[in-house]
Amino acid sequence: MIDRRNLLLGSAAFAASIATACASSSEAQTMSTPESRFKMKFAPHDGMFRQSAGEDIVDQIEYAADEGFTAWEDNGLAARSVEDQTRIGAALVRRDMQMGVYVAGMPDGFWQNEPVLSGADPRNRDDFLKLIAAQAETAQRVNAKWTTVVPGFADRRLPLGFQTANIIELLKRASDIYAPLGLTMVLEPLNTRIDHPGMFLTGVAQAYEICVAVDRPQCKILFDIYHEQIEYGNLIQTIDKAWDQTAYYQMADNPGRKEPGTGEINYHNVLGHIHAKGFDGIIGMEHRNAQAGIAGEEAVIAAYRSIDQAL
Repeated sequence: MIDRRNLLLGSAAFAASIATACASSSEAQTMSTPESRFKMKFAPHDGMFRQSAGEDIVDQIEYAADEGFTAWEDNGLAARSVEDQTRIGAALVRRDMQMGVYVAGMPDGFWQNEPVLSGADPRNRDDFLKLIAAQAETAQRVNAKWTTVVPGFADRRLPLGFQTANIIELLKRASDIYAPLGLTMVLEPLNTRIDHPGMFLTGVAQAYEICVAVDRPQCKILFDIYHEQIEYGNLIQTIDKAWDQTAYYQMADNPGRKEPGTGEINYHNVLGHIHAKGFDGIIGMEHRNAQAGIAGEEAVIAAYRSIDQAL
């Protein structure tokens, strides 16, 4: 396989000659023209283009940039080595791409141990705060502005109102940690019908209530369209109602959690609505590829290109 970084370096003279048609940074020229770059900041993730670009995450970022993507997200970024985090950050700068979310405050064994942040015992909340503070250096290495926060599992022994009060208090304390760092946590409601039974935060309306109560710019909503469709539906009206507290979107089609066009969600309409309202943030491509191999990766790009060109 051709080393994409060496290819870019070897074609630097050519890239310079067409600089007016290329997006660039101070370190290197990208190989995608302004016409080929997506209007919306769709963010692929590690593994989505593995067959086309290879196993190395930086090569995958380079490939995504060549295809016109202007953002990247990496849920598992905090668990990567400092060396890899630094390489990722440098690649994003070089290719004029934005870093999307990484997951913060989720310890090893989260899904097996089912931590309860909303319950009567404050120890899990204290551990969460220590962990997000320790992971903050990760954000600095990649110039991240957003971290995904999942507020744990529900405490079935405690009424919802008391749990909500505990979460609000926790997120105010987390906001104090994030404020001087320029970081925003985005709360992600998860569906309980298919993927994540037992979660505390299950819908955008619930996340909206919490964000309004926390009342800090460091606490906003990650509106995952896939999860909301499964749990509640009524997407466009919910987008409108939650607009002032939403900082980030993620998407996948349903059923199957694959790229748009493989399920029931009309992403041309949904994303067209978000775009028309003026959203200029990142939209994470949090799904698997419907087809295997290079053909499947090309199908993913084609699906997003079709939506983007219709805007």
